[in-house]
Amino acid sequence: MRSKRYRKAIALVEPERNYNLRAAIELLAKFPKAKFNETVDLSFRLGVDPRQSDQMVRGTVPLPHGSGKTVRILVFAKPGASADAAVAAGAEFVGFEDMIKKCTDGWTDFDIAVATPEAMVEVRKLGKVLGPRGLMPNPKTGTVTEDTAKAVREFKAGRVEFKVDKTGNLHVAVGKTAFTPTQLEENARTVLEAVMKAKPSSAKGVYIRTCALSSTMSPAVYVDTREINAH
Repeated sequence: MRSKRYRKAIALVEPERNYNLRAAIELLAKFPKAKFNETVDLSFRLGVDPRQSDQMVRGTVPLPHGSGKTVRILVFAKPGASADAAVAAGAEFVGFEDMIKKCTDGWTDFDIAVATPEAMVEVRKLGKVLGPRGLMPNPKTGTVTEDTAKAVREFKAGRVEFKVDKTGNLHVAVGKTAFTPTQLEENARTVLEAVMKAKPSSAKGVYIRTCALSSTMSPAVYVDTREINAH
């Protein structure tokens, strides 16, 4: 059964209506608040077939106002300049053989994994552990790099990763309910632009089929996709 707070929120949403982005954010702000600072997400249903390698949609985007989330970063790097730079930039976990063994044993108590190209030779073997959790470093998302310090700083500042799942859905955090409507709108528009830029050239028909805004405990507010797809 839905909570009283959820029922109050859903009563504010007009059935079948697709809101422009600003109106969707303003409506979300009127919903009864949970007892914690909820994450605000944009969720997409994309007109792609992720089973085709040329229709994969993924990337990273720095949010102008950050994500509001504290991220724990693991950096795979052999002892040396890259490892030292990652530590100095604020990575919580830095190592090579010790961290690979820890992950092999099932440890995944971190949010983002970064690796140097040299380390990836061994890190690739962690595919079965990190892959299903979306934690595998990948050059396309900027998580395989020699410049570990830059990657750590950007993810700490609010750079978010996105990747379409096997059913064609994509979810991206755009901030917290404590953000102002303007901050949420600017973050959301930045994400929309990034998702549009990531459109595969082989994708046919309508690219963004549905787009919805929601917080952790709220109902979804559907965003009008006509304006988005027109760009």
